[in-house]
Amino acid sequence: MKLKNTLIASSALAAGALLAVAVPLSASAHISVDSPSTAAGSYTVLTFALPHGCDGSATTALAISIPEQIKSVTPTVNPGWDVSKVDVDLAKPITDGNGNTISTRLGQVVYTAKVPLADGLRDTFALSMQLPADAAGTTLEFPILQSCEVGETNWNQAAKADGSEPEHPAPAVVVTAATDGDGHGSGHDAGATTAEGADGAAASSAASDDVIARVLGIGGLIVGAIGVVLAVTARRKTSA
Repeated sequence: MKLKNTLIASSALAAGALLAVAVPLSASAHISVDSPSTAAGSYTVLTFALPHGCDGSATTALAISIPEQIKSVTPTVNPGWDVSKVDVDLAKPITDGNGNTISTRLGQVVYTAKVPLADGLRDTFALSMQLPADAAGTTLEFPILQSCEVGETNWNQAAKADGSEPEHPAPAVVVTAATDGDGHGSGHDAGATTAEGADGAAASSAASDDVIARVLGIGGLIVGAIGVVLAVTARRKTSA
């Protein structure tokens, strides 16, 4: 009986400790995307948060694929990274408001690290754009290829039909219905391309991640505390 109680105590203590540590880490396991506005037709800044490397290897580049529905994107400068645009051909040329024919669109934004970002360090990447006016109720996915000093991770998997999360989900934004006051003017008026706007979006993303991590962390600590109480109680019974 003493051996059984000791095993129970040890198991409870180990489980509580593991949950207390593992739960907060899972809050930022994937590349996430945050936006101050998701309304159809609105100008917004999407901020992508990179939480870790590739199985411990430092990140060297991030290639963000742009959905076909989005015609124009303005990347925000990140001091630690070089940024470039990759154009792709449109399946069907379109005419802009000035009567000009457009046959290409921005297909990817690539950030290349000036110094590889070590695993365990976090960074954010902000893109200014106008969400499609006719996309309310749809999900826009932004597949990302994360290249590292050793290996790579392709964050390109769509959400599963049963609602469960895939191993490497593509960051995605659900476009909501347009509302009064949505920005339909120039991108400059939206303020999305300014450094101040980008920094605000990045701060918002960081704050959101921190709140989630803290909430889950508290939950993990509570479970850990319960494990410790069970362990102490079992040991007292064993001593008695």
